[in-house]
Amino acid sequence: MLLTIDVGNTHTVLGLFDGEEIVEHWRISTDARRTADELAVLLQGLMGMHPMLGNELGDGIEGIAICATVPSVLHELREVTRRYYGDVPSVLVEPGVKTGVPILMDNPKEVGADRIINAVAAVELYGGPAVVVDFGTATTFDAVSARGEYVGGVIAPGIEISVDALGVKGAQLRKIELARPRSVIGKNTVEAMQSGIVYGFAGQVDGVVARMARELSPADPDDVTVIATGGLAPIILGESSAIDEHEPWLTLIGLRLVYERNISRM
Repeated sequence: MLLTIDVGNTHTVLGLFDGEEIVEHWRISTDARRTADELAVLLQGLMGMHPMLGNELGDGIEGIAICATVPSVLHELREVTRRYYGDVPSVLVEPGVKTGVPILMDNPKEVGADRIINAVAAVELYGGPAVVVDFGTATTFDAVSARGEYVGGVIAPGIEISVDALGVKGAQLRKIELARPRSVIGKNTVEAMQSGIVYGFAGQVDGVVARMARELSPADPDDVTVIATGGLAPIILGESSAIDEHEPWLTLIGLRLVYERNISRM
């Protein structure tokens, strides 16, 4: 089985693939202070619960694919693969790794590995042109051309960042549950904040996507497929008119594809 690991700024998502099917997944907090040994213990605890894997670390794992936006965690995961999975083929997404998606940016090395991986999966699953909206620590919008090229994107503050900022900077405001309010016009402070977050971000998504679609496909903006992913996507899905598809495991699928494209070269 293939173990895929997507390290984000706030959460790390792990997926276990049996062929093309994701058979198990886990979400844990990202902690840059964890050492390789601590990560190995955590992995053993999670995967030891799965009936298709053995009790020993590495049992049943035939390959590993990793992407990370936190360099210190990537360093420790590299050590995990070396010390605890030494005989298992692994692919760490970094410059030089074959993705199959040309990156048409001023400085391709600046683009986060997760955003490229999302583009890889979007091209494979839906083709181009496409826009991937990833609801994570930041809300990112990534554009893929009709030829399957990564052509750029947009980065906006994420939903949780905005909620935290309101709670910190607003003297009479506080952290709230991220949920759909009873109505757009809030009847109390909590509902008013929920409305601002849910409908405000839905409006942001629709507005940004519409502008990107007109640039990607001027003749027919409706030809652009919009894919939502990320842990906070379900909050916005029902309120955004721009989103066509929801694929919660888009990054993990992209990691599987990149692993398959690189392992034959190793």
